[in-house]
Amino acid sequence: MSNSQATLIERLARILHNDAHTGGLKPTQWEALRYLARANRFSRSPGALTVYLGMTKGTVSQTLQALERKGCIKKTAAKDDRRGLIVKITKKGESLLADDPLIDLNATIAALPKDTKGELTASLESLLKAILANRGGKTFGACKTCRYFRRTHKNGAPHFCSLLMEPLSGDDSERICIEQEAA
Repeated sequence: MSNSQATLIERLARILHNDAHTGGLKPTQWEALRYLARANRFSRSPGALTVYLGMTKGTVSQTLQALERKGCIKKTAAKDDRRGLIVKITKKGESLLADDPLIDLNATIAALPKDTKGELTASLESLLKAILANRGGKTFGACKTCRYFRRTHKNGAPHFCSLLMEPLSGDDSERICIEQEAA
């Protein structure tokens, strides 16, 4: 009996899930920490994390509380909205990410032949987008791939977000954003 693609994905996910109990974190805590490391400054909030993970506000709140107790993150009030929170990764959180269990998977993928790696990436992105679309989820693409992204804009730093009317650094442009809409 041959393995279907879904079975192969499930098996890989199980292996990765089991590895995600390292560093004193639970799998959801790892996912939250990884998201915060990849998110731009507009997307490092409990609300954006809730949308990204597709979990309830309560579950995300508990996850962030656990990460804060463990010294991995720090929550601060948003400048523009006193009710809003901005979540930042601490040095301890960055240290844990340096030993992320996904590093081994990333190295394995990086070692694949260029064509295979490109096909794998395209296929996984397509699969993820289709599943998210079927479930009404959001893709969270890179800022630089958004229809509101303006490269080397006169009001930018050096780039600009024409949706939020905010300057964007080169680092911002590489990160994922909750507001991203494909160009």
